[in-house]
Amino acid sequence: MSDENIILELQQGSESAFRAVVEKFQNQVYNTCLGLLQNEEDAEETSQDVFIEIYKSVKSFRGDAKLSTWIYRIATTKSLELIRKQKRKKRFAFLQSIGGGDYETTQHVSFEHPGVILENKEQAQTLFSTIAELPENQRVVFTLHKVEGLPYQEIADVLDTSVSSVESLMFRARKNLQKKLKTYYENNFKD
Repeated sequence: MSDENIILELQQGSESAFRAVVEKFQNQVYNTCLGLLQNEEDAEETSQDVFIEIYKSVKSFRGDAKLSTWIYRIATTKSLELIRKQKRKKRFAFLQSIGGGDYETTQHVSFEHPGVILENKEQAQTLFSTIAELPENQRVVFTLHKVEGLPYQEIADVLDTSVSSVESLMFRARKNLQKKLKTYYENNFKD
């Protein structure tokens, strides 16, 4: 079934079309969310939110972009919304702790991507935690390109920006990662 047919059927409320979308895009949506959120539970919940959003907003889909691009945009937006919400909670908890409140902060468990081979877990955890330290726009571009394998043009479509902006963000992300990882390895693996 073509994307156009799926969209038309979705807009008419077809459950089978919705199941087809979930089946076709569930891995990409989950991996995108996991790459940005770095927490399996958050990625699962956010993936569900993405598909709920797809179902609710498909009637307003105008076809300006490919279906996959639209879905990546929703997955990226939902993931970033959760990150911002978590940051607000941490700031609130910090302010509460200064004020003498008993508000507890929740810490994320260490991130382990399920696709990483056991002997590479420590290196992957270091890489993913370093990626998480990148500025938001660099982190999104890096994740969509290197983790999801999207070409620059599709990333530009997802983020509603130019290809040159994506290239610039990718360049800065690489430079920042190189600098941070070099420092990490110099500090942790000196002879």
